Amino acid sequence: MGQVGRRVEGPRCVAIVGPFGGGKTTLLEAILARTGAINKFSSVDSGSSVGDGSEEARSHHMSVEANIAETEFMGDTYTFIDCPGSVEFQFESQPALSAVDLAVVVCEPDEKKIPALQVILKSLEERNIPRILFLNKMDKCTAHVRAVVEELQKASATPLLLRQIPIWKSETAIGYIDLALERAFLYHEHAPSELVGMSETDQEREWEARYSMLETLSDHDEVLMEQLLEEMEPDAERVFGDLVEEMRQGQVMPVLIGAAEQENGILRLLKVLRHEGPGIETTAKRLGCPDPAEGDAILQVMKSIHTSHGGKLSISRVLKGAVKDGDVFYGADGDEIGRSSGLFHVQGQKTVKDNRATEGQVIALGKLDVAHTGTTLTTAKAGVDPLDLLAIPAPVFGMAVKPTEHRDEVKLHATLQKLTEEDPSLVVEQNQDSGETILRGQGEMHLRVAVERLQGKYGINIEHYTPVVPYKETIRKGVTVRGRHKKQSGGHGQFGDVVIDIKPMGRGEGFVFSESITGGVVPKQYFGSVENGVKDALVKGPLGFEVVDLTVNLSDGSYHTVDSSDQAFRSAGTLAMREGLPDCSPVLLEPIMNVKIAVPNDVTAKVNTIVAGRRGQLMGYDARPGWDGWDVVESLMPQSEIGDLIIELRSISAGVASFEASFDHMQELTGRNADLVLQAAQAAE
Repeated sequence: MGQVGRRVEGPRCVAIVGPFGGGKTTLLEAILARTGAINKFSSVDSGSSVGDGSEEARSHHMSVEANIAETEFMGDTYTFIDCPGSVEFQFESQPALSAVDLAVVVCEPDEKKIPALQVILKSLEERNIPRILFLNKMDKCTAHVRAVVEELQKASATPLLLRQIPIWKSETAIGYIDLALERAFLYHEHAPSELVGMSETDQEREWEARYSMLETLSDHDEVLMEQLLEEMEPDAERVFGDLVEEMRQGQVMPVLIGAAEQENGILRLLKVLRHEGPGIETTAKRLGCPDPAEGDAILQVMKSIHTSHGGKLSISRVLKGAVKDGDVFYGADGDEIGRSSGLFHVQGQKTVKDNRATEGQVIALGKLDVAHTGTTLTTAKAGVDPLDLLAIPAPVFGMAVKPTEHRDEVKLHATLQKLTEEDPSLVVEQNQDSGETILRGQGEMHLRVAVERLQGKYGINIEHYTPVVPYKETIRKGVTVRGRHKKQSGGHGQFGDVVIDIKPMGRGEGFVFSESITGGVVPKQYFGSVENGVKDALVKGPLGFEVVDLTVNLSDGSYHTVDSSDQAFRSAGTLAMREGLPDCSPVLLEPIMNVKIAVPNDVTAKVNTIVAGRRGQLMGYDARPGWDGWDVVESLMPQSEIGDLIIELRSISAGVASFEASFDHMQELTGRNADLVLQAAQAAE
């Protein structure tokens, strides 16, 4: 500690993350305008910003995918990745975070954003990614900034280190004081700030706030701590050295202030990134990236895009070495991924062709169809082990989808595969019982945007609806019944005669077939045919659903030496079941799920009410491991009640609740709820 942190040279990659509505895309636009990458600042609302360029983002006025833009500042190349803030689209940022050098966390001075901020910071803390908090919209803030930071500290496991304080005039922030530089600046809208002198009052505020900053830094620097105790003024070199090293090591999270919409505070943020941010060498080390042989390269795929005309693009960061257009890439164990066809720089929705990319650059590789988001690539034939395995979040919302036109069936499945490649948090399931294609994801808006892409980008008209709940039925009592199949129509006839005993079994025990034939009244060769006939009848019982948890024993019957056959005995088994099951007191069964709901603990009581209102049984709750101020509520809940559960949970939790559900058991359903299920099933036929 105490040595000035070495300024990193070369390409830098920075993620812009933060809660929904904090101004991330506006910050990206302000950075691009200030660095000359675009001619002028365009507001997000105008629909002409570089970020949020897709039709879905603009129609919903929110980021629904990671946007990438490249710019230069004072001779360095920067790639910024603007990540969605809504919890439904946050998985977009996870593959990108694998290979960034640093994250700028954008947040409003609003305590309501603390739960969402905590979710985002948690993902950065777990990956040990250096981070800076940009406190945005200071032009609308009337609270004391130190009080705001103290409130936001609840979301961060790392100390927040206030680097700037506002200069106030008539309760409006008109500038800032840099606590490290000990200088004051006045804001100028869409122009660089102006260096000014400090008033006596501001000087006192600066001394107090600076001392607090130095105290936090001294927690990791004993020399600095001694100097503060002895009331010695530390030299600037030590202070800046500590600021750099403690941020890079994730020991502190510096807080800068500004207003992106007015481009206030942008230049200072860029200078902090330039002078203090880590580079590709640190990032590769954090990821455990090995040194490849001379001439080879290692890359991490951050995002996959299927373009309308250019095919698939794999947006990747070069972690080691350099690559050129036409290189052959390999994955784990030397599996050949393919030869790239085109190498591009990305600027929002546009791409610019290039021939070569060096260490640290972010580029898009064309037509590597086997490369997936999160894949580690190398030009070395020996391959490379994956550097970062993606943890896909459990889906919390589902819808059944089918094309309006039957001819689009094949096209739909191919397109769904493309969607899940672009966004691995989308899951496609085929329900064998109902024949439905089910699309699952992180919330209602997440799936709505997916459907909009199917229709807008790929031209497939879609119908979507609530997936069928897999109800079953079972029996409460046993019967003995005869089934006789006899048919004569010239020549050989058909004859099969069986007596079966149908009995209920314990819940979850399935189906068991047995026989207790004596005297050969039914030849052994037909036992399997009878069993198959019984199974045919179980597909749809008296209530209209699959029958489970019963045993069927073949106890008697008769046969004809000429007219009996496998098919005749199969038909006899089916007839016996269809006659006997209605007399076995059939009852409906519904699937019960084990549901674990994660929420901030100030809404745990509301979750308990929601569970009870959805016919759920509370199993208890406990603190969420590793999450300060969160609980996990465990319950048993009917699957039919889970469909829109996430919507209600997020409405009470500032949009951050999540849950995981797994099948637990089948349970009898009677009364009005059973009647409604049966009515709906009959109406659907």
